[in-house]
Amino acid sequence: MDQELSLRERKKLATRQRISDIATGLFIERGFDAVTVAEVARRADVSAMTVFNYFPRKEDLFLDRIPQAAELLAGAVRDRAAGEPPLAALRRLTLRLLEERHPLGGVGDAFAPFWRVVVDSPALRARAREGAEELERALAAALAGTGTPDPHLLAALVMAACRTVFVTSVRRLMAGAPVDEVAQEHRLRLEAAFAALERTGLDGQHR
Repeated sequence: MDQELSLRERKKLATRQRISDIATGLFIERGFDAVTVAEVARRADVSAMTVFNYFPRKEDLFLDRIPQAAELLAGAVRDRAAGEPPLAALRRLTLRLLEERHPLGGVGDAFAPFWRVVVDSPALRARAREGAEELERALAAALAGTGTPDPHLLAALVMAACRTVFVTSVRRLMAGAPVDEVAQEHRLRLEAAFAALERTGLDGQHR
């Protein structure tokens, strides 16, 4: 993918990531409400206008991976192998992200401090809920082209199942549970969740 991007696009992505990384460090250190966009801009050596060009809202500086998550979900469905059921593709994606300890994988060493910031901020909690709705809409749109009888219902169930698994793991991490132990539990719950979803037949597959 990086090879397909122009130099200008790569520079823009690097700038966006640098701004987000600086903001994240400040938010974790001092709390979301104690840090201003102007301070983030100064630390990143850019203008406040530049920050808002990349991140429409302050909350998006911290929860900056919502667009990436939406594309991953839609892409898993859209780019799945011929004959592969949508739920199988989504299961494969979630397990791969977990295995890679991807920031969207649900389990990682930095997850506890990250989610403490979210829990402590009403604005971030509200943005996280909005983000979940955005992911659900993106997934429903991707499922609409698969022959799934009710793409909106299936997307809602997938997101509810994944959110439940993720919240449980985050709570375990915040309580001090070992990351490897939580990762193993997370995998088992994901497998159980997708097995239950597949039994509904809502993806149009007869099993």
